[in-house]
Amino acid sequence: MAGQPTVELAPGVWRVPLVRDLVNGFILRDADGQVTLLDMGLRSSGPKVLAALESIGSGTADVTRLLLTHAHLDHAGGAAHVAEATGLGVGVHTDDASYVRAGQSAPQDSSAGLGRLLSRISPPPTFGAVPVEEELTDGQVLPVAGGLRVVHTPGHSPGHASFLHEETRTLITGDSIFNVLGLRWPVKWLCTDFRLTKQTAHRLADLEYDVAAFTHGPEIRDAPRAHIRRFLARHPV
Repeated sequence: MAGQPTVELAPGVWRVPLVRDLVNGFILRDADGQVTLLDMGLRSSGPKVLAALESIGSGTADVTRLLLTHAHLDHAGGAAHVAEATGLGVGVHTDDASYVRAGQSAPQDSSAGLGRLLSRISPPPTFGAVPVEEELTDGQVLPVAGGLRVVHTPGHSPGHASFLHEETRTLITGDSIFNVLGLRWPVKWLCTDFRLTKQTAHRLADLEYDVAAFTHGPEIRDAPRAHIRRFLARHPV
């Protein structure tokens, strides 16, 4: 899969492997051809996002919405390139909007030793600042390919959001949970509040979905909700 520009998750929904399966973006396409891009990877990933778009027979003129799961370098880094190519700003949860506008990653968890050290010796990593066109809120259903629900799962960043594509029952977890060599938590010191990350991830157990897609790692198609619920059961709030 590493060499493929896209991996189809469901009709009209694709994963975009930006750094093999380790960093992913997503494409959602409406029946009328309108395209939404979700997460654009590292600063160097912008051209890969546009190449993936071309690989499914779409172009920049078809893109009507850009979205971010959160304000971290490996998700928002390529957004400036894609925003310039499409002439669009991004949608991001309101609690991360100021970071995206400033081009600065959300702060790291000061309760973690490494995070505390890094916050003392250097500011959070930066990326190209991007205009924010829409500040998203929890429970909002975006008019994207039949309905894309915003699920606020803060902790990894203040405005971190997962997304549920209701028509195809595809969940995009964002960085709430990784699927790298199995299900696991994101790196503690990269979170703004690691304890909150673990708490809000439990929201994903209550949703209904047939495919679980991750911003880090490959998707799970076989009973994904059961897999995620078992993982969360081992880590009660």
